[in-house]
Amino acid sequence: MLSKFFKKDKGATPVAEGEGAEMGFLDHLDVLRKHLFKAAFAMVAVSIIVFLSKDFVFNDIIFAPKNADFPTYKFFCNLSEVTCFHPPDFKIMTIVMGEQFFVHIKVSIWLGFTFAFPYIFYQFWSFIKPGLYQGERKAARGLVLACSSLFVLGVLFGYYVISPFAITWLAGYSVGLDAVNSPSLDSYVNYLTMFTLPAGIMFELPVLIYFVAKIGLVSADFLSKYRRHAIIVILIVAAIITPPDVVTQLLIGTPVLILYEVGILVAKRVNPTPKESQTS
Repeated sequence: MLSKFFKKDKGATPVAEGEGAEMGFLDHLDVLRKHLFKAAFAMVAVSIIVFLSKDFVFNDIIFAPKNADFPTYKFFCNLSEVTCFHPPDFKIMTIVMGEQFFVHIKVSIWLGFTFAFPYIFYQFWSFIKPGLYQGERKAARGLVLACSSLFVLGVLFGYYVISPFAITWLAGYSVGLDAVNSPSLDSYVNYLTMFTLPAGIMFELPVLIYFVAKIGLVSADFLSKYRRHAIIVILIVAAIITPPDVVTQLLIGTPVLILYEVGILVAKRVNPTPKESQTS
């Protein structure tokens, strides 16, 4: 089934003996179990390291976007007074007994997955790789690096771009003098997670387009024709996975639209039109 993703060359042969040998269903399950165990072990190991680094993780990573000395605020303030911004001072509260402990665990798991993602995806790739032909392997070369890089880039974009703007806007929004913004620790962490992890996932759009173009489900002309529809869908998805404010939706929707355009270029490379094939 995986051969659908890649164009077969005539005379293609399976991978080296021992790697591509036929396996039974239970054998596949055993191999999958081993790769899942390695991925889970890596995530748990990183999560434990994060858990033990409590002061650094919370003071220098989690709470950093709410402080005026965050790199993003410094950058815009160094540009000019017009572009300078930073969130108002606000205190984070814990209301429920044990909230700090459970949030600590949640943050450890979240960062454990984020930091271990390249290795987790590598294990996924290692599971499907033996079932590919040599030509298919060559076509998918660099897949792990591309997916990992896009995910990390998306998370960093969410952390350094979306989070500062969203936190500043949400923390500064007020409906009256009697309403004071003092978010709970759990609420703050949940919002910060929504600013980062979804961005990392949505940055995988060019890779998704690559595969569906390989299958033949879409083409560059199709993506260009339905560009307006894609814009609406992207904005709707951004509205669902982000807090209910227009600023955050635009901050995550705009780069995804750019990635959509990159995906069109990727689709052109995968399935060039007859004119493009003749000129290349």
